[in-house]
Amino acid sequence: MRLSSFLSLAALAAAVAPLAGCFNNPMLKLPPTSPTAYAPGFATAQAAPSEPLDPALLKPSTTVFHLGPGDQLEIEIMGDPGSRATVTVGPDGKIYYYLLPGLDVWGMTLPELRERLAVELQRFVRQKPVVAATLRLAASERVWVLGRVSSPGIYTLNGPTTLLDAVAQSGGLSAASPYAAFAASLGVPIPPGGPSEAADLSRSFIIRGGRVLPVDFKQLLRDGDLSQNIYLQPDDFIFLPSVLTPEVHILGAVKEPHSERMAGTLTVIQAIALAAGTEREACLSDVAILRGSIAHPKIAVVAVDQILAGKAPDVKLEPGDIVYVPYKPQRVLDRYVNLILDTFARTVGINAGARIVSGNSTPIGIGVTVSTR
Repeated sequence: MRLSSFLSLAALAAAVAPLAGCFNNPMLKLPPTSPTAYAPGFATAQAAPSEPLDPALLKPSTTVFHLGPGDQLEIEIMGDPGSRATVTVGPDGKIYYYLLPGLDVWGMTLPELRERLAVELQRFVRQKPVVAATLRLAASERVWVLGRVSSPGIYTLNGPTTLLDAVAQSGGLSAASPYAAFAASLGVPIPPGGPSEAADLSRSFIIRGGRVLPVDFKQLLRDGDLSQNIYLQPDDFIFLPSVLTPEVHILGAVKEPHSERMAGTLTVIQAIALAAGTEREACLSDVAILRGSIAHPKIAVVAVDQILAGKAPDVKLEPGDIVYVPYKPQRVLDRYVNLILDTFARTVGINAGARIVSGNSTPIGIGVTVSTR
């Protein structure tokens, strides 16, 4: 089946190459030298995570809190201690208090809630009451902390929370072996970055609003650089991948985008074949290989159409490489890197999130083009 995928890829490349219109891209190409696979030269790109952090990210959010399902409230009609009650916003966004029917509070601020309660309760008392409503638990505002932490899962933001707070709440980084975990429990110092460290900090990331934030996890968690310790916002997604699993990620205009575990040598042509070949609209002259850390990535753009035609050598991949097949030529190198990183983070994030929620281990492929900034 893998051989047939390769043959179909070659046939498809020959068919779409005249139509692709991707042959005059001025970016880095592989020279047609040796017929054997080899490692290409990589250009350093200033991707989004290389940019300095916005100082606003290092301050608590000033966004007004809006109620949602799971939030817990304490409500009281002032002057009537017997009216004090604790209520929880239901999955439908409603609360049930006093004699009131289900009151839809989803999206309300606390001042709006107090005013709405006072208006509704006025039907049962002589004068408009003064209502106190206090937030006890903000369960509707949550963040995801997944990957190589001791207790991966979804955590509630009960107040201003930093990235370090969230990692600590999830039990900290998990050890690569039970021996390392035992040593840590005894207080035996373990060198950072050694064989005991299970998380790949160079590939760890945080997504906010579908985009990767410029946070260097290695500087924060290994070097203690608090300039990377940003404040979290609801729905932030934090992922710390395993350093113990050698994988190559094949994304973009391929039929089955996914992460492929490496077992021996793997080339770019083989990786695309394992993704069931390319889509018809794929631009084979500008296939990218992204290598290195997310904070400091390097990129090589290879002409796969030339490789298939026997005019250029195949390219050896390394664990952690991201192979990205674009739908159209990419003229600006930095934007191309940002596009690849965003697609990679969203793909990995959705798969990890699906596993933690449903226990489903079937990978979800994302081949869509996301924002290039």
